[in-house]
Amino acid sequence: MTTPAATAAEPLPSGRFEGRISFQQLVRDALAAAAREGWREIILSDPDFADWPLGERAVAQSLNAWSMSGRRCILLARRWDEVVRRHARFVGWRGTWAHIIDARACRAADPLELPSAIWTPGWVMQRLDLERCNGYSGSEPDRRLTLREDLEEWLRQSSPSFPSNTLGL
Repeated sequence: MTTPAATAAEPLPSGRFEGRISFQQLVRDALAAAAREGWREIILSDPDFADWPLGERAVAQSLNAWSMSGRRCILLARRWDEVVRRHARFVGWRGTWAHIIDARACRAADPLELPSAIWTPGWVMQRLDLERCNGYSGSEPDRRLTLREDLEEWLRQSSPSFPSNTLGL
């Protein structure tokens, strides 16, 4: 029998994943690892983040624990309206930690072409089939480099978006 502490220290998986439940668990595990291991930089990318478990309490706790001095998060989406509608905790986190977050939108992107991925210097996860939530994860250098180059190209085409607060009368 494994203890929760032993489970928390397990490395992130490498290889193919299939299905929405596996995908969502990978997101949870990756953000928990980011907090536990002190990852300096994270890129989260998805056309709309509708399938991501960003509104869950555990995810918000992981993001808050990760958000320290010297950290940086880049968020890339085609549109942010689904995030605002579905993930209130994430929207609150984005507002609190606006100084470490660069949120961008690429509105002209085809939703099937914009990567659905998590990139870090040491590990990546990418969904290749959004409908079936299938993809791969791993720490191989070539996989990380290829995804980073792809994300950089999309970031060049993007513009600032998803403000940390909305001003109104």
